[in-house]
Amino acid sequence: MSKRLAATLALPLFLAISLPASAAVKASDVIGRAIDGFVRPAYASLDEHAAGLTKAMHQLCEAPSEKNLEAARVAFSGTVEAWSVAEIIAFGPIKENNRLERMLYWPDRKSIGLRQVQATLASKDPSATDPAQLAQKSVAMQGLGGLEYVLYGDGAETLARKDDPYRCAYGSAVAGNVEAMAGEVRDAWQNPDGFASLWANPGPKNPLYRDGNEAVTELVGVFINELDMIRDVRLKGFLGARPDADKPKQAIYWRSQNTTASLAANLSGIDQLFQASKLGDALPADAQWMAESIHIQLTNGVATAKSIAGPIDKALADPALRGKLEHFALITSSLSTLIGTRMTAEFGLTAGFSSLDGD
Repeated sequence: MSKRLAATLALPLFLAISLPASAAVKASDVIGRAIDGFVRPAYASLDEHAAGLTKAMHQLCEAPSEKNLEAARVAFSGTVEAWSVAEIIAFGPIKENNRLERMLYWPDRKSIGLRQVQATLASKDPSATDPAQLAQKSVAMQGLGGLEYVLYGDGAETLARKDDPYRCAYGSAVAGNVEAMAGEVRDAWQNPDGFASLWANPGPKNPLYRDGNEAVTELVGVFINELDMIRDVRLKGFLGARPDADKPKQAIYWRSQNTTASLAANLSGIDQLFQASKLGDALPADAQWMAESIHIQLTNGVATAKSIAGPIDKALADPALRGKLEHFALITSSLSTLIGTRMTAEFGLTAGFSSLDGD
């Protein structure tokens, strides 16, 4: 399973040395803005959506109907979008207790999660209907992927009737588990003595970030790693080099038709983080154009992804929509060059890394 790995960057002793004196940019200020302006609001939004999802699932289980099933699906899509924004911060509290994999076990190339969810639905394991007990089970069956199958997979139509209460009870437990994790991560980022303080206050006694270089490297790594992940893992996981090489059922959230909405939210998260941190303000005067170009390209990427609606297999079969997916890939490649090569060079950082590893 592909993992996000921290970028390995060779940095000068102090980032400030390679910045123009007029910039007056402190690493701690950049990180502080990133945390307050993006990370905390993003995870708070995820927690809010997850709470709504849990409520919608409870209502569906108490009163099965087409209306309540649709409401649960709408809440699911909203939670997916909120998670897709927040998940670009794939370090810190979300990495503790396997929360990242528990929230979303993907890619699931060997269908491990799918088989476990199907087996649970078939066996009607009562312990899987309790969020606390579910949290101790396989990471592959307790997050958004499992809930997507409950709401959209084979047999999902029974949720609108009273003939399969177990399926709804399991889905409700998954939603409760997602909400619990979202709340834990939100609280951890809000903790004044927690991870946020370590990231925003680098120093020789800091166990994680010894200086501003290391703190900013973590931030820059988000942009570089997540762009690679979006393009090389999420998009190219289903978009082939040729139409006959496409794999629509390898697309994330293909059942719920949230594939492109998730990709759009990923890029939107990157843009929000970049704007909130004001990292571009640290660029020399003659390189300030990069910040605006980054913002424009991210905005275009979001708009391109959002313009591709409906089932992903039909989008791939439509030359015009498939062309938009290819354009989306080009935008992310251009951004990778702009951020990972040109911007880092302006900061005196030399990027030499492989941000993702595969099976």
